[in-house]
Amino acid sequence: MNWRERFEAPVRDVAARHRGTQLVRAAVARITTPLLPDDYLHLANPLWSARELRGRVVSVRRETADTATIEIKPGWGFSFDYQPGQYLGIGVAVGGRWIWRSYSLTSAPEIAERDQTVSITVKAMPEGFLSSHLVTGIEPGTIVRLAAPAGEFVLPDPLPPKLLFLTAGSGITPIMSMLRTISHRGQHSDIVVIHSVPGPDDLLFGEELAGYAQRGTVDVHIHESRDGGRLTPDRIAGLCDDWAHRETWACGPGGFLDLVTGMFAQAGMEQHLHLERFALERGAVGAQGGTVTFARSGKTATVDGATTLLEAGEASGVLMPFGCRMGICQSCVVPVESGVVRDLRNGVEHIAGERIQTCVSAAAGDCSLDV
Repeated sequence: MNWRERFEAPVRDVAARHRGTQLVRAAVARITTPLLPDDYLHLANPLWSARELRGRVVSVRRETADTATIEIKPGWGFSFDYQPGQYLGIGVAVGGRWIWRSYSLTSAPEIAERDQTVSITVKAMPEGFLSSHLVTGIEPGTIVRLAAPAGEFVLPDPLPPKLLFLTAGSGITPIMSMLRTISHRGQHSDIVVIHSVPGPDDLLFGEELAGYAQRGTVDVHIHESRDGGRLTPDRIAGLCDDWAHRETWACGPGGFLDLVTGMFAQAGMEQHLHLERFALERGAVGAQGGTVTFARSGKTATVDGATTLLEAGEASGVLMPFGCRMGICQSCVVPVESGVVRDLRNGVEHIAGERIQTCVSAAAGDCSLDV
């Protein structure tokens, strides 16, 4: 370990985008040794922390019956130079433990920096404990933990001359950050949005999307699947006849993205398609399950084929690495020691010697992990 690593050791696990921020945190930590800076800083302001990024919930605004926008004021060390389309990790204390998830940022970076707040828009999922808590239970003033924005689902600079956004349900959330950024910067491009929702009561950001359409800056098409049936390649082509020649960003449920992927593959235009899969579709690839052995601790868990290996380990008291919990950030990667595991997103099986993401993988029979 060199001198810099030793110097930064007290804060080496803190997410920071800039080296300077890390050095300042380390200096404060060393000055206050053996007490951590939080022992002093928290008394002055709970958002001041040398160990972790924190934030305060400013407001919770209901968008639909099961969706809300949460506005957060980040504390010391947060960088607002994220890219529209990236996601934010958020940790909330519930029932005596911290629960972490990641959600797409819906705020434009420059506006967020001006207002010193960021926003995420969360849909309460039946199987999602934290998402339901964020929509219906979290109160303004709550202190949360944050992880630095991350993700590769972003726009290039400069913008392509023609853009297509294909979204369904809450898949519109990262696109809103992009549209708001494009509008704020006064950028010009030929933009088409095709967004599918079950019905009008499920539409997020309806007035804002209508405003873009009225100003002529975005060609917006809202498809209501409850009355009109699901989107098909023919319907998409009918709404945007030059879709194959546009740089396309697509986000939504697994079935919707599979349709879009097949459409572009059949046309031989996969290079123009950019995907964001942020919802884990469980039960779609079988339910074999098995006994999982966590080799380093010797603990085991017998699970079904829809329980992720990350959840199995945590339920068994194993210290599991994790990050976004959605198969994006790669923080939970561990080696398979024996047996077979299955990726829940696409059904691909992985064997001994391969490295897998535990947050999106399940047992395909008895298996052992090197963790």
